[in-house]
Amino acid sequence: MDWPIAEAKNRLSELVTRASSEGPQTIRRRKEAFVVIPEHKYKELVGEQPTFKDWLLQGPRIDDLKIPPREGSPMRKVDL
Repeated sequence: MDWPIAEAKNRLSELVTRASSEGPQTIRRRKEAFVVIPEHKYKELVGEQPTFKDWLLQGPRIDDLKIPPREGSPMRKVDL
């Protein structure tokens, strides 16, 4: 069902109930449209996303990373 934004604001509880029982609900504001769906449907669409911590831990190991030493050139002069 299409909902104008003002009606969606006034009847938010009904909109959410209908999204759960009838399927996606569309809210229109000017030329934009927004879709309300239950969380489990959203997760089906986008898949399970790793947390930021999990993403970092799944990255390449740096234990054996070889970082060359700095060359012996002097630092550049900066006027403060």
